[in-house]
Amino acid sequence: MSFSTVLSLMGGLGLFLFGINIMGDGLEQAAGNRMKKLLEVLTKNRFVGMLVGLFVTAVIQSSSATTVMVVGFVNAGLLQLAQAIGVIMGANVGTTVTSLMLSVDLDFSMIFCAIGAVCLLAGNRSGLKTLGQIMLGLGMLFVGMDTMSEAMKPLRDWDGFRNMMAAASNPVVGVLVGAVVTAVVQSSSASVGILQAVAATGAISLQGCMYILFGQNIGTCITAMLASVGTNRTAKRAAVVHLLFNCIGTLVFMVIASLLPLADWVQTMAGDNQRFQIALVHIIFNVTMTVLLLPAAPLLEKLACLIVRGDADLQEPMKLCHFDTRLFSTPPVAVQQLFREVQRMADIVTENFRFAMDYFFDPKDKDINDFNHQEEVVDYLNAEITQHLIEAKGLSLNNNDNRLAGSLFHVVNDLERIGDHCVNIIDIADARAKEKTAFSSKAEAEIQQLSDMVVTMLEKSISIVKAQITDVDVIGEVIQLESKVDDLSEQLAAHHVDRVKNKKCTPKNGMLYLDMMNNLERIADHADNLAASVEKKETNTLLW
Repeated sequence: MSFSTVLSLMGGLGLFLFGINIMGDGLEQAAGNRMKKLLEVLTKNRFVGMLVGLFVTAVIQSSSATTVMVVGFVNAGLLQLAQAIGVIMGANVGTTVTSLMLSVDLDFSMIFCAIGAVCLLAGNRSGLKTLGQIMLGLGMLFVGMDTMSEAMKPLRDWDGFRNMMAAASNPVVGVLVGAVVTAVVQSSSASVGILQAVAATGAISLQGCMYILFGQNIGTCITAMLASVGTNRTAKRAAVVHLLFNCIGTLVFMVIASLLPLADWVQTMAGDNQRFQIALVHIIFNVTMTVLLLPAAPLLEKLACLIVRGDADLQEPMKLCHFDTRLFSTPPVAVQQLFREVQRMADIVTENFRFAMDYFFDPKDKDINDFNHQEEVVDYLNAEITQHLIEAKGLSLNNNDNRLAGSLFHVVNDLERIGDHCVNIIDIADARAKEKTAFSSKAEAEIQQLSDMVVTMLEKSISIVKAQITDVDVIGEVIQLESKVDDLSEQLAAHHVDRVKNKKCTPKNGMLYLDMMNNLERIADHADNLAASVEKKETNTLLW
């Protein structure tokens, strides 16, 4: 085997992979937001989810990319594991489109490259440029395939290559070769393309190609497994489901290929076109296993849960639970993941406010450690979300996502300040307990009255932020509540000054009371800011 042969082979593989990447980037830029909507809206039923996975993968030509996206969505809490299983199975079927296109005897390379060149030269419109990128990527993919095929032809006369192909005809060796090559290349489309190029030389029988192809289905799982590192347990289970699907399929088809004349049947259907023979086996494998395993999805889910054990932590984790930086390549998803973190932060702050008020009225038997931990989580989320929002603002975002990212800066800041006022309320409660003085029943009733108004206002504001409600009447309810809180605070402060003057309350208690009034009023002000953060939005950006 000459150096020029190796160089041609590697150059062809490089063009093939580059074509896949440039095409995928263009498709993701053009349809990233649509893919997000499809995966979020249409996966309520696992059968529909399978069709969504098939469609998305057929479009972006990469089951690995779809599966990584699904793992990220599961980690972000946008998909449940049961929903993800159907999408993963559909992705396995969708990836057969590439091998099918490569088997057609048509000069796709020149066709797609020509269309891409015309689109890129036609003008500066972003839509045409994106289409040109997609077409050029497709063209390069086929140029790479043709280059690999030409480089493979001399190899059929090389004894070393013949011996290697003969060894790969062994079922176990063939599966291992396919799995390793695909794991290294990290693209099942590329590895199947290589196999089609090898088969076209006549150096290996279809029977041997089938075992390698089965192994390639296992090897493509490496990308999703790597993507699941550092994610939550549910996301890891989604990656394991992908691996289980292909491992079970490989075992089933190894038995079928050994006991039945599968190769003869495929050759009868596909004729002498070796590339089409492999494409047909690829389709049969994935379609058959999807038909068999999709109804058994609950069993796969249980098996994945047995492999990846453990329940959710009881204590709020000091980390981003929904955001995954690896999905920054899909800007709309990245913004929505950050939005999920903001919603989580809002829930923690609300919980801390309720705890602080309960602690103020009755501190007995209440564990302050949980409150302190959650306040630390709030501070951590404030810093992390703000940093990632800055990064997100530098991405290519549509108008709605850009507005959402901008408003979240203010939301995060107001939530953090509300958390600080909750800490102040805890300190006031501790000071009151230390002084061993009690408020009058009337004073406590007044604080309770104001607290009830503030918690109602806070919950309304957070619901507005979560649902991105732009209805002026709904936002007006919060504004009216804030005005009532201000009026009530002034009235209660005046009443309390009278109690101090009439010696019905000690000066120290008077200071603590006024501090409580001030903190509650400030929380109401920040709640008002939360509602105002979406007031100027033109459309609803929350899609789930």
